Amino acid sequence: MKTPSSLDELIEALRCLPGVGPKSAQRMAYYLLQRDQPGARRLGTALNSALERIRHCEKCNSFAEEPVCGLCRSPRRDPALLCVVETPGDLLMMEQAQCYQGLYFVLMGSLSPLDGIGPRDIHLDRLIQRAADGTVREVILATNFTVEGEATAHYIGELLRARGIKATRIARGLPVGGELEHVDSGTLAQAVLERREI
Repeated sequence: MKTPSSLDELIEALRCLPGVGPKSAQRMAYYLLQRDQPGARRLGTALNSALERIRHCEKCNSFAEEPVCGLCRSPRRDPALLCVVETPGDLLMMEQAQCYQGLYFVLMGSLSPLDGIGPRDIHLDRLIQRAADGTVREVILATNFTVEGEATAHYIGELLRARGIKATRIARGLPVGGELEHVDSGTLAQAVLERREI
C-alpha cells in the first residue's frame, strides 16, 4: 500500500529533528494525525510563528524577537564580562546556575573542519568586534569539553590574546556530589591539574 504523498512529506520533515530516524518520524506522524490533530495544528502554528518572529540578537547572537534581547538590554548585567557559549541551550544552563552576571555571545556551533564549519560559520568576526569594543575586560570561554569545543576555545583565545584582550576558560573537574571511584581518569587528571588552594 502506498502512503499519501503529504504523509510521506510529513514523515520526511520530522526526520530533520535530531535523533529522529525513519521509524520514529513515522510514529510521530501517525500519532499526530490519529490521536492529536489539535496538537499537530498547534505545533504547525507555533513553528510558523517562531520562523516569522525569531531572529538573532544583534549583540549576543542568541535567539530573540527584538533586535537586541532582554539580557543584553538589562542594566543589571556587567558589560565588562563576556561569556562565550556554543548554543542558546548553553546560555540557558549558565543562567539557571545563577553563577554569572555578565553578558554573552552565542557562537551557534563550534569549529569543525571535518564538517566544513569554519570561523565564519560561527560568527567569530562579530565576537572579536564585540570583545574589542573597549567595554569588555574579560572573555570567559565556556565552550563544551569536546574536541571541537576545545579547538574553538583555543582558537578564540589566540585571537583575543593577539588583540590584548584577557581570555579565561571555565574549569573542568569532578561533578558536585561525584565520587572518585566513578569518575573517568581524564576528568580526574584534569581536576588534579586545575586544583586550587583552600
